[in-house]
Amino acid sequence: MNDPHSPAEREPIVRLLGTHGIPAAYGGFETAAENVAIFLRDHGWCPVVYCQVPGTGPITTDLWHGIERVLIPEEREGWLGTARFDLTSIRHAIRHRDICLTFGYNTAVFNILQRLKRIPNVINMDGIEWSRSRWGKGRQAILWINERIACWVGNRLIADHPVIETYLATRARRSKLVTITYGAHAVEAADTLPVTSRGLTPGRYLTLICRPIPENTILELVTAFSRERRDHQLAIFGTYDDSDPYARAVRDAASDEVLFVGPIYEPDEVSSLRFHSLGYLHGHTVGGTNPSLVEAMAAGNAVIAHDNPYNRWVAGDGALYFSGVDDAAAHITTLLSSPDRRASLAAASRARHAAEFTWERVAGQYAELLAEHLPAKAGANA
Repeated sequence: MNDPHSPAEREPIVRLLGTHGIPAAYGGFETAAENVAIFLRDHGWCPVVYCQVPGTGPITTDLWHGIERVLIPEEREGWLGTARFDLTSIRHAIRHRDICLTFGYNTAVFNILQRLKRIPNVINMDGIEWSRSRWGKGRQAILWINERIACWVGNRLIADHPVIETYLATRARRSKLVTITYGAHAVEAADTLPVTSRGLTPGRYLTLICRPIPENTILELVTAFSRERRDHQLAIFGTYDDSDPYARAVRDAASDEVLFVGPIYEPDEVSSLRFHSLGYLHGHTVGGTNPSLVEAMAAGNAVIAHDNPYNRWVAGDGALYFSGVDDAAAHITTLLSSPDRRASLAAASRARHAAEFTWERVAGQYAELLAEHLPAKAGANA
């Protein structure tokens, strides 16, 4: 008779590190951690998620929807606070010797601890973070070093896009690498109140959602939209205040049909605003599989995207691609004036999402990868 308390019969434990924690309220990695943890919970695993909480005090644990959370207080904000939280998380995790799933390589130097303890550690390598100019030379150097360390210490390395996997192959052996994308839940219906309460009319606006930085070509897209009267609005999400020169330049370029709706963190509200829009403008020029693009496709948005290998692989036939202001302006005109073209792009977006980017598919790939590091059951090799 099998003993349910024996190691071979227990649910396998995986410890999720590197995010701010769940429920997701910060960014793409947190959303990924939440959805992967829920899938693992429902498919025979015991996920444990490390969560950064403000303040001081002892480490505590609780349950969130049946998922164990390890709550680590951290009074510092920014990079220093995150680094200290990561180190504390790893020190706590290695005491248990369970499989680790780490999101990001920003503090990979601490992951040497798992390597020394021979604890399996699967690392999601995110994008080529060190190459982003917004970090400045000092942080770029730190990220570059940690990327190299992660490629050495990780048992398996996850790229979220084939182009990222090709890049990582210059840093690590191919046998370590696997591509697993970002996911999103399909949006089939949504409340209109988040739309109308912000002065928008369902079906009469486009959306643009990203950080106000030059590599996201927001200025080009706003200039293209504002070049002529559109009889539609462009809703821009995020913080665009005058303290930032680039954000100020975007505001100066905007016509009176551009509405800056501010940062919105409630997922249901963002889903509503996406679902009731005519399309989505995506100017990202770097990175892998961008969460915002995937979420727009999941909402059935026709897309206008910057023309680069990242976006072309993700959006496929669901987007029109631009390189500069002139073709962006022309694509916006096409999107707004041609219902048939817009409908075909929207259908292609939904089809592409359903084929590649559902959380069921993505989290299932995580589960398969983690299962490779489970110890063989007693007698399995007899």
